[in-house]
Formats: sequence, C-alpha cells, structure tokens
Amino acid sequence: MDTAAYELFERLEHEHWWLRGRRALYFDLLDHTLPGSRPLRSLDVGCGYGAMLPELERYGRTSGVDIFPEAVEYCRRRGNASVQIASAYELPAEPGSFDLVTFFDCIEHLDDDIAALREAHRVLTIGGHVVVSVPAYGFLYANNDRVAHHKRRYTRRELERRIEAAGFEVRKTTYVNFLLFPIILPVVLLKKVGERLFPEPEDPTTNLTHPVPGPLNELLFAVFTSERYLLRRFSAPFGHSILAIAAKP
Repeated sequence: MDTAAYELFERLEHEHWWLRGRRALYFDLLDHTLPGSRPLRSLDVGCGYGAMLPELERYGRTSGVDIFPEAVEYCRRRGNASVQIASAYELPAEPGSFDLVTFFDCIEHLDDDIAALREAHRVLTIGGHVVVSVPAYGFLYANNDRVAHHKRRYTRRELERRIEAAGFEVRKTTYVNFLLFPIILPVVLLKKVGERLFPEPEDPTTNLTHPVPGPLNELLFAVFTSERYLLRRFSAPFGHSILAIAAKP
C-alpha cells in the first residue's frame, strides 16, 4: 500500500467501530491473562502501519516487523523506530529474545502459518506468550477476504491445533464479535449468494471502505466492546473472529 492508504487506515483506526473495538477488546483480555506486572519485551509480527504498537507499550519495550518496506517506513515516520523489515518465517532475533509475540490478523495471510508460529516459539523466552487473532469460519470466506489477500479463515479448534503443533500450550481461545454475529452472518451469506448469482468484475472495496453513520458507529462499538466483561471469564462458542493466547512451556 502507498502512504495515502496507510494514512486512511490510521484515521479509520481511531474512528471505525470494528478497529477501535478490536483493539479495546483484545488488550482488555491481554491485561487479564498475561501474568505478573514486570516489563515485557514484545514483538508485533506483521505490524502493518503500527496500529497495535502503542497499545503494546503498556507492557514494556516494544518492536515490530513487517515484510513491506512501505509499512516499516510509515511506522518509523510515526515515531516507531524499533520496526524492521523482516519475514514472519525469519525473525531478526536470537532465541529467547522476547516475552510476548503477537500476530494480530497476520497468519491468515501466510502460506505456512505453523512455520511462522514455530519461529515465534524460537524467539520467545521460556514461559513467554504468543497472541494470535484471525478471522473465523471458512464458509464466510468472501470478497472481503480476497481483497485482503487472506489465505484462509479458521475455526477455534483449527487454530488451537496449529498453535499446539508449533509447541505452545493454549491458555485461552475464544470467538469474539459474537453479540453482533447473528446480524453479520446473514449479511455475509447473502452477499456470497449475490456474488454467485450476479458475478461482477472484482470489487476492490472491503467492509472498512464504506462509512458508518456516527450514531450507528458508536452503538456498534459499544456492543462489541461490552463482550469483554463476559470474555474475561468465559469463551464464546461462536463469533466473527478468534483470539488465542498461548504459552511456551
């Protein structure tokens, strides 16, 4: 993406209900799951334009990697000097360099998600944690996923198996965005039916492209983030995304 695209996403990060809600919900769960209060050394893999880096700084020293030079340059212009160009398969770190590695909506873009998780396992210290968020349910794969270059969507058990195959012990996995899922599900399925019945040239837009009216945007944000009160103690049985937290034993 060019600079204009990153600037658009940075603006949406502070406005759009899903981006704001995702950030608030994920870090609330991390606050209640990560052990202790000592400073952590964290690495955000596939950090993009750096949306999650300021939030990670609450735990200690933070750095990021992304495969796209434009993303790294944009992060550095925003003041994130500790971001480097690197592949998720070859992280620029020695074994045991980090206490926390995050993949926020990253591994669904990769051909070999288990290899990336194993590389995270390598650079984590004993007892360190990996955090993974992904889109849920393969049957919901639609134009939005194609535009975003997603390789796949996951069920909770599929994600757990991949994390365990990389050598981690799962601490928590839950679907998220479950309160709005009964509304999201029929909308996505109807759009998929429309794509089948009335095929059109490739649509470059995504769910984030279309503006949401202010009052509705705030209502959706409030509903989405209210899930945190339940997810602190329970795991949701369904939802539009999945969040997993696992430890290196």
